[in-house]
Amino acid sequence: MTDSAPRRTRVRAPELIGKGGWLNTGDQQYTLADLRGRIVVLDFWTFCCINCLHVLDELRELEERHRDTVVIIGVHSPKFVHEAEHQAVVDAVERYGVEHPVLDDPELATWKQYAVRAWPTLVVIDPEGYVVAQHAGEGHAHAIEKLVEELEAEHEAKGTLRRGDGPYVAPEPEPTVLRFPGKALLLPSGNFLVSDTTRHQLVELEQDGESVVRRIGSGDRGLVDGSAERASFNEPQGLALLDEGAVVVADTVNHALRRLDLATGEVSTLAGTGKQWMQGNPTSGPARATALSSPWDVAVFGGKVWIAMAGVHQLWTYDPQAGTVEVAAGTTNEGLVDGPGTEAWFAQPSGLAATEDRLWLADSETSALRWVDLEGHVHTAVGTGLFDFGHRDGAAEQALFQHPLGVTALPDGSVAVADTYNHALRRFDPATGEVTTLATDLREPSDAVLVGEDIVVVESARHRLTRLRLPEEAVRVEAVAHRTRRAATEVAPGRLLLDVIFQAPAGQKLDLRYGPSTRLLVSATPPELLLKGEGADTDLSRELELNPAVTEGVLHVSAMAASCDDDPANEYPACHVHQQDWGVPVRLTEAGADRLPLVLAGMDER
Repeated sequence: MTDSAPRRTRVRAPELIGKGGWLNTGDQQYTLADLRGRIVVLDFWTFCCINCLHVLDELRELEERHRDTVVIIGVHSPKFVHEAEHQAVVDAVERYGVEHPVLDDPELATWKQYAVRAWPTLVVIDPEGYVVAQHAGEGHAHAIEKLVEELEAEHEAKGTLRRGDGPYVAPEPEPTVLRFPGKALLLPSGNFLVSDTTRHQLVELEQDGESVVRRIGSGDRGLVDGSAERASFNEPQGLALLDEGAVVVADTVNHALRRLDLATGEVSTLAGTGKQWMQGNPTSGPARATALSSPWDVAVFGGKVWIAMAGVHQLWTYDPQAGTVEVAAGTTNEGLVDGPGTEAWFAQPSGLAATEDRLWLADSETSALRWVDLEGHVHTAVGTGLFDFGHRDGAAEQALFQHPLGVTALPDGSVAVADTYNHALRRFDPATGEVTTLATDLREPSDAVLVGEDIVVVESARHRLTRLRLPEEAVRVEAVAHRTRRAATEVAPGRLLLDVIFQAPAGQKLDLRYGPSTRLLVSATPPELLLKGEGADTDLSRELELNPAVTEGVLHVSAMAASCDDDPANEYPACHVHQQDWGVPVRLTEAGADRLPLVLAGMDER
């Protein structure tokens, strides 16, 4: 290392291993030795995770600006059973427009080698094959770019930087009418409107569900209003009728609500700034001046447009008359907690359906079916939490889904659930409290619409709409139950020091102008696991006391830090929020560790 180079901790990077092999490389297999001389950014992700999708988007500019020095490699590390299927990973890579190599690691081999604890985690490897930084959560692209610039200069001077084309090879596009469609809507004309998510368009289909009437949107990623040909979207999802002549669109990656005029095809923006909502931003206000975060679905309920705000685990509302938005339910904490809207916790709500007195929602990361009453209270019909999922029919309290994305109200008061990762359409009947299976062998169903006595399902991974007759008798399936399987961290009962490590990026410091700029929230499943240390505070280190009578459980840790440019002459420094939620499975043993380090940004040097 040259004398002028910064002194930083370096650890030899473990090899990249994944039983599923490499994607986006033209069938070429790679080792770290093949990448020597390049700056490598490993992105540990799983395709169910909204925070991972945010990071994919954050990395696009870095990827473009440093294309000849930086190689980003996605290491796909599954949470749900379905995500361990190789074809599901292949689909996800295309669905989300991933334009870098991906290593499919269904057995979490590389995840374990790098001691990763959360999705998403980013690891930076220098051109000599050493790990120099680790970042968990969102908001780190700026810090990583600063580090990349340092590494470029340092290794250019040493002669260890190798510039050139990376290993990415684009797959051949498939000529299907729809490509990973997300949601569908029955129009007053009897036609269907479908969000053609991966192609960044809306498509109107005739009543046969196949013949194209028109496409709305240029097909390029963007946030542009105007005519059907000129307007642009960015991975649109949910659709709802505002009135007979207009549709509201959840334009997910644009963090916006859009309006489609059905007569003219004109597209305008109703809500959102085009920037992602971050902690500290306003939670209500004029719709066009207030940031949103990955709106995934929309439904009209109680005179307002309700928004499944997947990106921040909340429900928001848009008031068309006042032109305002506000939070309706959820705290931004991820989990399953019922009660008044202000106290409820959600986990990536992704599907909505309104009846006269209930707003039903598919809460995907808790594999739950939930509902909101007219008073704004939140209830759970099916589901127990973040780590339990499967395919099991029967009484609601023991029934299981696997990452459902859609919900549809049926005429008899029951609801159909697009049980996405079980490839099934399920039904919950509030009158009997029973869950049944209506249909199986549907490839990643993400939504369904009622058409007379039929139900038309969006088969997202088969790129089509599929019409089913609503059966009188439910299909019977063999029950399967799963828990999220990650290796538990062995910790000692009693005192445990929780250390969240945060090192501000080069040229930045913690933003203390308005008080503390850090926040740490801790809870546990089961709650009895924690005798001391639960709750919120501003210190990123905390002493916990673990109950020796509880042998295993999960520590839920949510951390946030804000850093700003460290230049006294700059009156308006650029600031960045870094945040992450961890669910750390722990097992209590006498020989276990008495310190739990979680890296938000930097390296654990203890």
